[in-house]
Amino acid sequence: MVDVSQAWGEPVSRRAMERVVDFKSALGLFSQHLAAEKGRSPETVRAYVADLVAFAQHLETTWQVTHVTQVDRFHVRGFLAEQFGRIKKISVGRKLASIRTFFRFLVREKVVTANPAAGIRAPKRDKPLPRALSVDDMDRFFSRNTDMGKRDSAIFELLYSSGLRISELTGLKVQDIDLKSGWVRVLGKGSKERYVPVGSRAAHALVSYLPFREVLAAMQPGAGRSNRLFLNSRGRPLSSRSVRRILKAHLDTAGLTRDASPHTFRHSFASHLLQGGADLRSIQELLGHASLSTTQRYTRVDLGRLMEVYDRAHPRSSAVRGEGSNEHK
Repeated sequence: MVDVSQAWGEPVSRRAMERVVDFKSALGLFSQHLAAEKGRSPETVRAYVADLVAFAQHLETTWQVTHVTQVDRFHVRGFLAEQFGRIKKISVGRKLASIRTFFRFLVREKVVTANPAAGIRAPKRDKPLPRALSVDDMDRFFSRNTDMGKRDSAIFELLYSSGLRISELTGLKVQDIDLKSGWVRVLGKGSKERYVPVGSRAAHALVSYLPFREVLAAMQPGAGRSNRLFLNSRGRPLSSRSVRRILKAHLDTAGLTRDASPHTFRHSFASHLLQGGADLRSIQELLGHASLSTTQRYTRVDLGRLMEVYDRAHPRSSAVRGEGSNEHK
């Protein structure tokens, strides 16, 4: 049981709750509910209490609100807005969850008629992207793994060549590869189909791998043979987990100790295309993103390079800057 007496007074009984609706009394009963009925750990209850203490202090200081029946959506939104910039988004979301759970309990106990936090969305968490390997890192990876084997070489050449998701790679079937035309058919998120080019090195690696794949496939009886492109040593479809494990071994061989995953190859694919002059719309199509904003997250472009592209592409940009500078000479 969490002792909230210092901040909130002694926990109250349900009978007392019928008469008192101040925050101290309400939180006392709420903490009892979390510990006794919900079985929450002392640490979890302390976290709820800390979030709600901060909320109550904000209400009393900013709005002179001291009773739970006075709280509305405006108060909750104001409190959350105050937190932005001071704490991480994930912490803001946790405080909202604490407030929502608290008032859900009060609604159940008929202390309040509605939950003022209901319908308020938590801020979207920032999704950190894996760092892209540099072009030199990618060259180092392949040059130092010349004996990685035909299958592994085909896997990583294709990941980097075509920017596939790991699930897309492991889901490929033999008939999805058209080496003559240089395309791979990919079934992406939401079962959306797209065609992505296969680079010459990836194509060469696949040509070398396909006969070996037949050897692996033969390990399974005819009816049990898989048509998946990438198989394990027992002739069964290779899993995403196995690809991650294999990649780690090859990263160690190349001396690339930084954290990297199959998704890092996808991010590197997009970043290197952008550095080479590809436009975002084309990269969006290649990656299979429904929204261009998602592609922009994958392709971090420094403002200096954007300015260079703008100056080079816009017919009046350099002229305007030049004229502006001459006027003040």
